Amino acid sequence: MLNPVLRSLGTETMKNLLLGGYLGAGNLGDDAVMLGLVHGLGGAGYSVTVLSGAPEETHRLYGFPSVPRRDNKAIEAAIIRCDALVFPGGSIFQDSTSMMSPTYYAGLVETAKKHGKKVVLVGQGIGPLKGFIGKGASKKALNMADGITVRDPAALQALKELGVTKPARVAADSAFLLPVPRLSEEAGYGMGGMRAVALAPRPVKEKGRDIAGLFGELCKLLYQSGTMPTLLPMDRAEDIPLIDAISKAQGGKVPDLRKIATPMEVQQRLARMDAVLAMRLHAGILAATVGVPPMMVSYDPKVSAFSKLLDLGPALPLEGLTAPRLLDAFLNFLKAKERNAKILERKREEQAKAAETSVELIKTIVG
Repeated sequence: MLNPVLRSLGTETMKNLLLGGYLGAGNLGDDAVMLGLVHGLGGAGYSVTVLSGAPEETHRLYGFPSVPRRDNKAIEAAIIRCDALVFPGGSIFQDSTSMMSPTYYAGLVETAKKHGKKVVLVGQGIGPLKGFIGKGASKKALNMADGITVRDPAALQALKELGVTKPARVAADSAFLLPVPRLSEEAGYGMGGMRAVALAPRPVKEKGRDIAGLFGELCKLLYQSGTMPTLLPMDRAEDIPLIDAISKAQGGKVPDLRKIATPMEVQQRLARMDAVLAMRLHAGILAATVGVPPMMVSYDPKVSAFSKLLDLGPALPLEGLTAPRLLDAFLNFLKAKERNAKILERKREEQAKAAETSVELIKTIVG
């Protein structure tokens, strides 16, 4: 049975969209932007093919035909077959995780334009870009695009600072287009009267940052306060080793959601939580889509920008953060749950409407 997001897509094949990005790579946030955009396009007569890090898994989970994202011959063949190359979101033009990321995506754009294809980038985060090569490749690729939307005002400013002259509009992250899934009994938790919260940490590269120690101590303090933490790995490769280290630092086993395979499953679990504490941007976004207020810890400007959009209070900076301070801030956040939920309801509607700008741009450019 195909995923409900795929079933929402029109059955009449008119235009083929080739979706590119960090897709099928075990990152639930990147898969969420892909699925959100596809849902937003539902009924518009598009077929979808995905450039995936795990083509068989992408097809099994979501039903999309997929092409290996590192197979140059298969990629070029897919580009030739498509009507448009579309990047549904994420921060693909950045060099903080890899210096090769901007050049890889710039290469896809150049290949698409060589074959006369439309290129549309939507819901984009821009940067950080620190290296000369990454900046140059990103600027060239973005200026070759037929249309661009970004996910927040900070990304629009980053485009200007990069020297991109192609017009761009502020939309929102495409994951805000995901529908709220039906809750199942399996999604529930028996907490014995304890409040349930989800924690979505992520590793950082800065020397001396002990994320495992910080969240391990936080878990101890949460238990003592009558709160049950559950660890949510959003990136299979990066986060599962981290949550294992957090459990070890806590001195025992912390419940986790490592078996979750899709963004819809994340939504189902987060909908049962009282709140979410996240370093991972899309853990916060998926929480917002199901009406659960997220408190963010910022390791990157994109996280701070997201917190500003939701108006639930600024993200806590990672610099100098201790577990007791994090606990105090989070417990105060929990006390304001009803107020935050009302604010969030309005803000998520605004973001979903803004994300529709990306859908309309694709329809205008691709037809």
